Amino acid sequence: MATLKFLSFLILQLFLIANNCEGVEVGFYKKTCPNVEAIVKETTKHYISIAPTLAAPLLRMHFHDCFVRGIKTEKDAIPNQSLRGFQVIDAAKSALEKECPDIVSCSDILALVARDAVSLINGPTWAVPLGRRDGRVSILSEASKNLPTPFDNFTTLKTIFGALGLNVKDLVVLSGGHTIGMSHCFSFSSRLYNFTGKGDMDPNMDQNYINHLKIKCKPADVTTIVEMDPGSFKSFDTNYYSMVSKRRGLFASDAALLTDTQTKDYVLSQLNPHGSTFFKDFWRIDGENGTNWSPYWESRGNSKTLCLQKLRKNFDELFFLQDFSHFRIFYMSIE
Repeated sequence: MATLKFLSFLILQLFLIANNCEGVEVGFYKKTCPNVEAIVKETTKHYISIAPTLAAPLLRMHFHDCFVRGIKTEKDAIPNQSLRGFQVIDAAKSALEKECPDIVSCSDILALVARDAVSLINGPTWAVPLGRRDGRVSILSEASKNLPTPFDNFTTLKTIFGALGLNVKDLVVLSGGHTIGMSHCFSFSSRLYNFTGKGDMDPNMDQNYINHLKIKCKPADVTTIVEMDPGSFKSFDTNYYSMVSKRRGLFASDAALLTDTQTKDYVLSQLNPHGSTFFKDFWRIDGENGTNWSPYWESRGNSKTLCLQKLRKNFDELFFLQDFSHFRIFYMSIE
């Protein structure tokens, strides 16, 4: 069910309210915890080297943390129940507590882990502004209300992203996070079997692709997972946009990118790998403009010592991440 709701879209995590987040800056811990980035990167590298598929859920986790007041307690919400990778965050936090106790926030760790996970699977890297504090308020319902879902049309997506100060280009760029990860069949099965409630298929999805997916996903299937970006789901690249242009995006929210002139133009502009701006655009959102796009960033929050440890349930390492997508999903379903 969580799959139902990003990164999108990989994550995400990023930005435009940077000016509203006093004290958030690159090098924030240079005096209080100068080795923070090296410690987090080493921890992330260890886990990704063992399980590369963790990159997608970690990106999604960051995305969810930005869209609500924080994943720390909202993890019990339906959209977040398929998240995995908590052990990476806990390991990084434990290492940092030994180096500099009670200094680095869990939100900052999430942002760094997401950045490093993406770069470790051939994606871009970027400077991450730090200084977020962990919020003191956590509202379960917000995780279900504020996250985009794989069923959303363009109007709904634009509204949800717009509420965070993100524009249409940000939306289509962050949707590119779907280039990594996997999704449960139920997050898109209606497109295969019952699109309008009349036992029909989604006319906006390639018929041959529908037939291919039906082989793997049977009606009412709630356990099978499939690659979001077939053949390239472990590598952060531009292949997602190629799939969307061929009407082979898994989610209705992916197909929605072809219903708006601006987002469609962007999708098509990424098809030439040598002329693609996706990497630059992605790190711009999460890095150059980035702080924490969530309007609930709290300057008077704190730095949690245990992060997710007390709240974590037993997540099956074999389970999948999603999303979104970004759930409601990582924004969609990133495994």
